[in-house]
Amino acid sequence: MTAAPLAIVTGGKRRLGAEIAAKLAGAGYALALVSHIDAPPTDALAAALDAHQSAWHAFIFDLSTGNTAELIDTITSHFGRTPDLLVNNAAMFGQDDWQAMTLETLEAHFRLNMFAPLLLAQALVRAAGPTNRPAIVNILDQRIANPHGDQLSYTLSKQALAASVRSMAASFAGRARYNGVAPGLVISTDDYTADQEVRLADMMPLGKLPSPSAVADAVVYLAQAQDVTGQVIFVDGGAHLKSFDRDFMHL
Repeated sequence: MTAAPLAIVTGGKRRLGAEIAAKLAGAGYALALVSHIDAPPTDALAAALDAHQSAWHAFIFDLSTGNTAELIDTITSHFGRTPDLLVNNAAMFGQDDWQAMTLETLEAHFRLNMFAPLLLAQALVRAAGPTNRPAIVNILDQRIANPHGDQLSYTLSKQALAASVRSMAASFAGRARYNGVAPGLVISTDDYTADQEVRLADMMPLGKLPSPSAVADAVVYLAQAQDVTGQVIFVDGGAHLKSFDRDFMHL
């Protein structure tokens, strides 16, 4: 019996990461769910894992340390094989503008949002060897197309990660496929009101906000699209086609 393909999802137990993990469970993947705190999966994810009888394990790991080879080794040892898919979803989202930006805010955001995904991808491709070809999917942000001045350290780190897609796809060549998904506002926080979300939906070219499920669908597609590398798919209701003066929470 062929073992199920194995996926790593960083930040995979809550919010968008949990949606992605649940969709991958439905697609037949075993799951290594990585987070920096010891917390259970969301109820919806737990139900999906149970319904699909998915093999999964939680790994508590601080991705900002840079010891990514250790994490890949630990996951490989636990499952007895190297992962087939890496979804770089975990991210830091600060609120600085150009005046508040500091070396510390830049370093913190780049360590988690840019350096960790690159080093995880490097460690995975090394571990996979020349005969396997894992897929790497980076979760980006629609603002990479039309940036504004809010959350500047975050925005810069996501722009850098987006720029890595073509470079790393070319560098890995036949050793790995390297792509990105750029969501819009898919899961709001308490900063948003219901009326505000309706107004924001009306601002989108498609007249709607994207769903977390649609973002997860794009991840599954890129995970399985054997002829696709170096691509970014926007799942944002068309938000990247417009320029917004501020972050959505301020509109």
